[in-house]
Amino acid sequence: MDAMSLMLTRESALKLEAPGPSGAELDRMFASAVRAPDHGRLRPWAFVVIPEDRRAAFGDLLADSLRRRDTSVTEPELQREREKAFRAPVIIVVAAKLKPGTKIPDVEQIASAAAAAQTIMLAAPALGYGAVWKTGAPAYDDFVKTSLGLDPADEIVGFLYIGTRTGGSSPIPRPQAVDFVRTWQG
Repeated sequence: MDAMSLMLTRESALKLEAPGPSGAELDRMFASAVRAPDHGRLRPWAFVVIPEDRRAAFGDLLADSLRRRDTSVTEPELQREREKAFRAPVIIVVAAKLKPGTKIPDVEQIASAAAAAQTIMLAAPALGYGAVWKTGAPAYDDFVKTSLGLDPADEIVGFLYIGTRTGGSSPIPRPQAVDFVRTWQG
């Protein structure tokens, strides 16, 4: 698939299953991700891989995060939170490791990490996999960040779920670019 076709047909997978990408395929995804724009060459990216055999532990982390945020949470709600870890065989946590005190604003460092995440989202289908990008409250939870080996000041930009795509596409129509573009008239 050529690059334009890949970008024009990219969409989040509705359902993912095994197999997920191999170690070598993940290496290729990360090699492409670190080509993201990076003002100041700060290299603010961090990638944490949750392999298939660690998903239950990651699900427990998500449930613990929910329990810490909401002490009235029910066991069925905790179980639903645990099950999020099983959306795909491989999960990649993408974060911006902010470098304060540089001339590069935090927003540009976060944008670089998001660009790296988007590159992974494009690399996955280029290698024959589906992917979906999620965030939610755990992405902003210092307990989750430190449990993943990140610093509380780091910014998780996404949980990328990657695996073999099953099922169809989203029935939601894609936006038309013309609706978002205007020409400045000075």
